[in-house]
Amino acid sequence: MMAASVLNSPQAIQTSVFIVRAFIRLRSIYAAHIELTRRLDEIDTKVSKHDEALWSIVEAIRQLAIPRAPERRPIGFMPTNGGSPF
Repeated sequence: MMAASVLNSPQAIQTSVFIVRAFIRLRSIYAAHIELTRRLDEIDTKVSKHDEALWSIVEAIRQLAIPRAPERRPIGFMPTNGGSPF
């Protein structure tokens, strides 16, 4: 409004109104940006909690997917009474 109060012309008034509207718009964008940042932080927190749970599930699945070596019986004669084979 400074230009309009000094120059007192329609163009000066128009320019002053334009500048005020620009600052109002910047303030609303900034407020929306703060809200967006807050919301993204909330989502990030939720996702990181889910990530930890998912990683533990994936790790458990990987452990189950590892093939185990089949149990082999020892080769040779084994006495049934628990005595020495020799």
